[in-house]
Amino acid sequence: MNKAQLVDSVAAATDMSKADAGRAVDATLSAVAGSLASGDSVALVGFGTFNVRHRAARMGRNPQTGESIQIQASKSVGFKAGKALKESL
Repeated sequence: MNKAQLVDSVAAATDMSKADAGRAVDATLSAVAGSLASGDSVALVGFGTFNVRHRAARMGRNPQTGESIQIQASKSVGFKAGKALKESL
């Protein structure tokens, strides 16, 4: 499912116009991204939890040359599915 399909699904489920559903989806995604950017986790009961994960610096290898390279520390987004989501699959 892509974003347009998500907007269509929200519009159909809530009797909203596609424009209103699009704004609601955008606002939701923006709120989740903003919370993650500030380092907080986002827990959606029954769905799952989004959190910021820290990756330590490490040594890697360039696959073309075989040369060792230093990979910098970084942050990424993690997701852990909730119990209800796991059971629905």
